[in-house]
Amino acid sequence: MLRVIFGLGSNLGDRAANVAEALRLLDECPGIKITRVSSLYESAPVDFLDQADFINAAAAAETELRPEDLLAVTQRIELEMGRVKTIDKGPRVIDIDILLYDIVEVRLPDLQVPHPRLRQRAFALVPLLEVAADAIFPTGEPVRWAIADIDLDSVRLYEGC
Repeated sequence: MLRVIFGLGSNLGDRAANVAEALRLLDECPGIKITRVSSLYESAPVDFLDQADFINAAAAAETELRPEDLLAVTQRIELEMGRVKTIDKGPRVIDIDILLYDIVEVRLPDLQVPHPRLRQRAFALVPLLEVAADAIFPTGEPVRWAIADIDLDSVRLYEGC
């Protein structure tokens, strides 16, 4: 079994419930077993700024699925939960990214792992390190080193309503 780290985000509807539902659906999928889930974090949108704040989380899982099969699962769950892409980087019911796939670099037309902007995204790194403090990039560099180069004030623990 390989370790995979998922990043989840939502900024439409009941954001926390959306993340919880996506985690449930991931865990029910054959070949994926969620082993640890981070706290929920809130962050302002990045890139497309005219939208609501996001709730973000990370989940560590064990998998026997290939990266392209994991991508198919995440995209199916996003569609099942009602995600519609109308604006690039725009509002979404749920977003599920594959942040890390063990210590393997994946370069496919529709999937890059580690996620290409992971090193610049506090909203992804903070929950990731909560569930996998020992995570390592395929280059051999500990993921925790990337935290030194980002603005941690852009992410706050979600306190609920």
